[in-house]
Amino acid sequence: MKTIGVLTSGGDAPGMNAAIRAVVRGAIYNKLKVYGIRRGFEGLLEGDFEEMEVSSVSDIIQRGGTILRTARSEEFMEPSGFSRALDMLENFEIDGLVVIGGDGSLRGGLELSRAGIKVMGIPGTIDNDLAYTDYSIGFDTAVNTVLSSISNIRDTSSSHGRCTVVEVMGRDCGNIALHAGLAGGAECILVPEEEVDINKICRKIIQGKNRGKLHNLILRAEGVELGTTELAEIIERRTGLETKVVVLGYTQRGGSPTARDRNLASLMGYRGVELLLAGSESRAIGIRGSEIMDMDLSEALEMKRTWDPSIMNLSDILSI
Repeated sequence: MKTIGVLTSGGDAPGMNAAIRAVVRGAIYNKLKVYGIRRGFEGLLEGDFEEMEVSSVSDIIQRGGTILRTARSEEFMEPSGFSRALDMLENFEIDGLVVIGGDGSLRGGLELSRAGIKVMGIPGTIDNDLAYTDYSIGFDTAVNTVLSSISNIRDTSSSHGRCTVVEVMGRDCGNIALHAGLAGGAECILVPEEEVDINKICRKIIQGKNRGKLHNLILRAEGVELGTTELAEIIERRTGLETKVVVLGYTQRGGSPTARDRNLASLMGYRGVELLLAGSESRAIGIRGSEIMDMDLSEALEMKRTWDPSIMNLSDILSI
């Protein structure tokens, strides 16, 4: 192993820069040449490579986003595009690749591994929807960003005696809504994994109003079947409580990563370098409990995410 590459792909996540930094400096410390590949698999196809130095990753650990930028590439999954990607890796004599991203990004890495490239997959997604790891890079920051926002919203909601429906990211996975809702004391949390019980929501709001409750906060993941505006209109009509809508959008993707995400990214990034140096076959890197772990990349992506309703149940109990 003499030369490696690193890329970020898919949606950006706070902490990706910390992972890039760990890969680059870990590689240089161990006498490896390292190329940063800009714009993910799209940049890989186009040969958008930059040889990285120690100074290339200076002053980035605290920055959100990714200095290598990111893009989605449909062409990469076409036979002609995939062949060109392999040619580019051969042109630059890259022996191993670190891919930082979510499920789609790691699946792209898996295809490269099947073609003979050693690939280390690092989970970088705010959704925390990869089954093989307890946490992905960016999730903790996104939850704390939502928590800060709903704490501010609560102040105004209390002052005006309103109900507020806050839409957060989570098209297929409700983890951001679930964890931010529990930490923020939301009255109701709606996630794609569970059906919406509108009667239960309205009943809870009315019961709270009858005992003098000043506000209600509803957290809705974007993938929930019942739309945010429709939900707010139903609540206002059936409870008589003024109901506002707030869509947090891409504010959840940005921002300086938390200490937890920076440390997680650093540990995972360096583990990727260690595995490449050891001549390991392609692996998915993650964390279980407090231990950084790795497992076969193909097996990791075959694992199915399961829904644990215990946190939702706890939130219902604590928000009575």
